[in-house]
Amino acid sequence: MKRREFINRTACGLGAAWAGSAALGRLAAAFPGSTAQFSATDTVILGRTGIRTSRLAMGTGTVGTGHHSHQTALGMQGLSALLEHGYDRGLRFVDVADSYGSHPHAAEALKQVPREKVTILTKSWARDAAGMRADIDRFRRELRVDYIDILLMHCLTEGDWPERYKPVMDVMSEAKEKGIIRAHGCSCHSIEALRAAARTPWVEVDLARVNPIGSHMDADPETVVSVLRQMRASGKAVIGMKILGQGDMRDRQDEALKYALSLGVLDAFTIGAESRNEQIDLLRRIAAINA
Repeated sequence: MKRREFINRTACGLGAAWAGSAALGRLAAAFPGSTAQFSATDTVILGRTGIRTSRLAMGTGTVGTGHHSHQTALGMQGLSALLEHGYDRGLRFVDVADSYGSHPHAAEALKQVPREKVTILTKSWARDAAGMRADIDRFRRELRVDYIDILLMHCLTEGDWPERYKPVMDVMSEAKEKGIIRAHGCSCHSIEALRAAARTPWVEVDLARVNPIGSHMDADPETVVSVLRQMRASGKAVIGMKILGQGDMRDRQDEALKYALSLGVLDAFTIGAESRNEQIDLLRRIAAINA
């Protein structure tokens, strides 16, 4: 085996408190009569896509905008080494985006690992067919891959987006038929867009903002979670983001992680560590959640 087996546009809140006892109650309801033990490296299946990957995705877009993020500020070698560090510890899911500028960093980290061992999720701001077609080709070049596992329409806000952007969706569907992408979907930045995603069969994967205090979310946690339950019930893959409220829960990480795991609606979730120590601490915290 090679030495390194990847061995790996504007951020688009409402407040609501959630007591720790409520999160524990949800854990008990989700796993009646048993103790739930979690690991960031657990293998999960994303909805009905058939994609198997780790529970935790390595995020690269903390305050990601203008082709820059806290993670890309680490530099090419810094971020690629951080992704490799996560891979060495069992993380198989990489969350990148054009707006974060993190494609080249992921490509650098991917050099030493068999492509099929890593799940790549990326996102496009294209709002017309020609733009999406160009993005798909460019993204594959930047990532140096033949296919993308998950491609999302980034930061949707309109309640009528499935009708408004149908030509974009058609391009993505065609790419899936050709094997260029494995699954398509969206990330939403309004409750109207999220509800539209829940009722749209085309959406196979949804990247949703969720945390117990409603920070940087589309609505209060209870409202958002009710929509995510609809998604999950229809077989969509639901991936959580803003788990730590874009840093607002940095000092309450255990509460935020326990909440995310208690919901029973997230197939996986993404968090962007900014150092190896943060990454190791995150893996440890998730492993310690036991209820």
